[in-house]
Amino acid sequence: MARGDQLARQWKIIQALIASRHGKSVPELAEMVECHTRTVYRDLEALQAAGFPVTTERDGHRLVWSLLDPHRHTLPIPLSLSELTALYFGRSLAGVLKGTVFYDALESLFAKIKALLPADMLQLLDRTQAGLAVAVSPAKPHAPYRALIDAVSQAVLQRRRLDVVYRAMHGRKDTRRRVAPYRLLFFEGSFYILGHCGLRQDIRVFALDRIRHLALTEETFAAPEGLNVDEFLKSSFGVFHGPPANVKIRFGKNIAGYITEKTWHPSQKVSVRPDGSVIFEAEVAGTEEIKHWVLKWGAQAEVLAPDSLRQEVRREAKEMMKTYKRGK
Repeated sequence: MARGDQLARQWKIIQALIASRHGKSVPELAEMVECHTRTVYRDLEALQAAGFPVTTERDGHRLVWSLLDPHRHTLPIPLSLSELTALYFGRSLAGVLKGTVFYDALESLFAKIKALLPADMLQLLDRTQAGLAVAVSPAKPHAPYRALIDAVSQAVLQRRRLDVVYRAMHGRKDTRRRVAPYRLLFFEGSFYILGHCGLRQDIRVFALDRIRHLALTEETFAAPEGLNVDEFLKSSFGVFHGPPANVKIRFGKNIAGYITEKTWHPSQKVSVRPDGSVIFEAEVAGTEEIKHWVLKWGAQAEVLAPDSLRQEVRREAKEMMKTYKRGK
């Protein structure tokens, strides 16, 4: 039996014992995890050996197993053990926010919870967390932008405009703009401002690490009626917005499984072809970010439409060929 299957089964058993007020019998657990009762007994013994406080007691004529004694271990806060476990798991996810006020607030929350819990409960949570691993994407260091994040958060809450000096990724000079910040965004390890740009007279997205200067003004604003920020963002393939485009991409059979197993865009349609390849279709707002997504898959991805995106990818591929022809 695969080690991953065993761990997954034992995790289900732990969750079942946590959720049960009166414990579970071995036959009940066996039915839940769909295995033989002998396997459940081995799992329970393994959990006890690992230090989990799994105990047995008589409930009428049957023997039940439980985790912790609810009469001796009451939580001093209105959270269940499952909720605390989820919160501890979320602590690992919050690592990408290190260097921000959000991360500091979460650390303060965890410290207060730890101060309230009995020692055996803390040991159980630590063991539970040790069995969970969180793999996160590379994130930018946020500490240098802490003041910017705080200022933008304040501006969003107070509906105050910002004076911004900004340099776009492909820009050659700084531009001064007055921005009405509608939302502070966090996407793939980076912070952004989504708001109305006075210079462009349109809703734009600004990367915080490309802001050269930012000042909070006394001028207030009201969000336009009918604006749904979530709907606005859903049409983008990432965070940046552009002209609408219907894209059609063919992915080879070697990576077809990766494409079909995820929802990459709310409007996507994926169809499987007889040769095992798939056709991905979506209506997106702007093609810059989807271009980088296509390039990520190398020769296994071919843009079929629109032709403008196909030509952009072709030019990028030609430049890559020139780079590799030059050698080291």
